Order: sequence, then structure tokens, then C-alpha cells
Amino acid sequence: MAKTASTPGRRFMKLASMTASIASKTVSNSIKNLTADEEQKNASRSKMFQDIGLQIADTLGEMKGAVMKVGQIASQYKDIFPPEVAKAIGKLQRQAPPMPFAEIKAQVEKELGQPLLSIFKSFEETPFAAASIGQVHKALLPDGQQVVVKVQYPGIDEACDSDLKQVRLALRLMGVLKIDRKLQERLFNEIQESLDNELNYEIEAQNLEVARAFHEKLDSKIIIPKVYNDYSSRHVLTLSLEQGESIETASSWPLETRNALGRRLFRALGQEIFFLKRFHCDPHPGNFAFREDGTVIIYDFGGVKTLSSDIVHHFKELIQAARDSNIAEIENQLDALHSLSEKGKFPAELYQAWLEVLMRPLTTQYDFAENSAHHDGIKLVKSSLKYWDVFKPSPDTLMVNRTVSGHYWNMIHLKMQDNLSDLFDELVPPRA
Repeated sequence: MAKTASTPGRRFMKLASMTASIASKTVSNSIKNLTADEEQKNASRSKMFQDIGLQIADTLGEMKGAVMKVGQIASQYKDIFPPEVAKAIGKLQRQAPPMPFAEIKAQVEKELGQPLLSIFKSFEETPFAAASIGQVHKALLPDGQQVVVKVQYPGIDEACDSDLKQVRLALRLMGVLKIDRKLQERLFNEIQESLDNELNYEIEAQNLEVARAFHEKLDSKIIIPKVYNDYSSRHVLTLSLEQGESIETASSWPLETRNALGRRLFRALGQEIFFLKRFHCDPHPGNFAFREDGTVIIYDFGGVKTLSSDIVHHFKELIQAARDSNIAEIENQLDALHSLSEKGKFPAELYQAWLEVLMRPLTTQYDFAENSAHHDGIKLVKSSLKYWDVFKPSPDTLMVNRTVSGHYWNMIHLKMQDNLSDLFDELVPPRA
């Protein structure tokens, strides 16, 4: 891993080779389909995109380090890829082989300016988590406080900028991005900013402290780890050890407990979006832990999205229009959020059908394990597909959509059966 992270020439050659191979596949596919009918062309294009997606995932996954992190961030924006490519990129593994402890020790000592065992009373050599840009070790502070220490791999931040440029070039040359050049620019700028923030643990420390101060005033059972600034830097982050059970374990607890956990998660997310206007935007279940008293612990604040007051206002107006089934106003708000293209019109009856499906988990007694809205949504996709180009991915909405849908699946994992309408009305009060 260290070798991969520190040799930009080798990474460049692997990415260049991937790009050349995919460009060749694209040209071959075009030549092969010169005499094909529309159905054959669509089948051939789908197969080509599947091959491309697997090649991207295999190349980025094999390279680990910086370029894998770029791939993971790109997978958060999978709306901009054809579904076959998005599916493959979305499978990039979060786990990476751990880095030798000698290199971790050297990184901590370099960042904090003292020998490791002068800084910590003890420091476990075996990490309990390893990811694409760093790994996490348990340790004890001199006063005996149990902590976790996130250590970023040496050289990873310098590598990421060039890696993102190479991945972007590869995707552009393949012609697989579904969006125009101007929107590509905005989206990749957002990906770059997201990556820069994830690589700067000082920003994550600030995110943690803001979220902690916000939630502790509202709900003592939302736990955010405490930052130990004297033991942290740009590439090392020391946090209080906050332990809980996984979502898999919590899913076997009594329904009353599962509902309390799900409601707490739902309210916390809504409060961050609509009141704090900055929210934790990585809903992966591994970023949450649960206790049987209803406590929810939230980890990993490297990914936080800040929303302008205008964007929050448009989301609120969109919700009010959805409650009223006011399609004209829904379209006004989608347009204000840069989510509508100029390609045709979405039929009113399909809007109504989708509104019922999307609002059902928020406004009725809903069994998340049964997941009827999802199943009915899949049926609606077939009749909606030919109008799909009416909508476009928007930098203003991508992370909100991804986070909300991610937590919907967290509630499915918790097997909730509840009516969330009171919380929904609390977060966005209906008009009188």
C-alpha cells in the first residue's frame, strides 16, 4: 500500500492503461454496431458499460490508497453514471489491508512531534479498522482515558489530487458520463472539495465539535465522539472511544427499541439539514452504533455537506408542494434546485404515483421491513423510464438525496414499524 501511495508514476500508468483499454472497447463497440438495429445497439451498449464498470472497479480496488478513495467518492455520485457503471463502482470495498505498524508509528510521531509512548500511555499495534486513506487504533491517554486514533497513510493527500484528475480524464474519454460539460465541472469541483475535506482531519475535528455542540443541546442520546485537540493534527485524529452495537445486532432488539433508534436517527438527520444546515452525509451503516437504551452514536465526520439558506428554503417548499400534490410548484422547486432538464415533460399521473410512493414512509404507519414503497417504486420505474431525461443530477441535491435514501435503508435494516408523520411535521411544519 505504501508503495502504491508513494509512486504517482505507477498509478498514472495503471490509470492510463485502463483509459486506453476502455477507449478501445468504446470504438470497437461503435464499429460493431454500425449495422445493428436499436434493440441490438442498446443490448451491446449495456454489455459494454458492464465491462467498463467492472474494469474501473477492479483497477481502482487493486490500486487501493488514494485512487480507491477517489473511486469511493465517485460512487457516492453514482447518479451521473449509467446504471451498469454505477453498480460496479458502488461495490468498491471500504476495507484495505493494514499498513505496517512501523509506518503508522512514524506518521504519529512526525505529526505530534514526540515518541509514540511519550504521547500515549499505550497504543495498540493492530488496527481495529483500516480504510482507503488511513486506519484506526485504540490507545490510552496518559490519564488513562480510552481513545481511538485515526492515522492517515503517509503521502495519501499529495496523491489524491493527481488521481482525481486521472479518473476524471478516464471517465470523460470513455464518454460514459450522462451529463453536460458544465455540470461535470460543478460535480467534479464538489467531489474535489469532498475529497480535500476528508483528507484534512482538522476539518473533521471542527465538524465533530459543531455536531457535538448542536446535538447535546437537543438530545443527550445522540452521541458524537469528543475530539482531543492536543493529540490531533491534520493527519492524526484522536477521539473518545464511544462503543455501541452494529445495526445488525440492533435489528434483533424489541420493536419498541428499534423504533426509538430509528426515530432518533430520523430526527437528528432532519435537524441537521433544516436547522443546522450542515449534515453528516455518509449514511453507511458502519458509521452508526446503537445501545439498547435508545442511544445512537455517529462516527466519521469527514463527509459533511453545508447547505445555503436558499437551498434549504427550496427543499422546504418542495416538501410543502408534495404535501399539496401541487405539480406545478413541485416543478418550480425542482427547477430552482437545478434538477430539471429541458428534455420534455414528466406526466402528471406519474408525478402523482411517485408522490404517493415517496411520501408513504413519512406520512403513514409504515412497515420498513415489508418495504412496500420500494417495491411499488420498482414497478413505477418501468413506466417512468422513457421520461427519465426530464430530471438531471444536481450538485445542490445529490448529497441530500443520497443521505436520505441511505437512512431509509438503515430504517429497513432496523425493521422499524412506525408512523413518522409527527417527526416529519416537526421538522417541516405544514402550512396552516
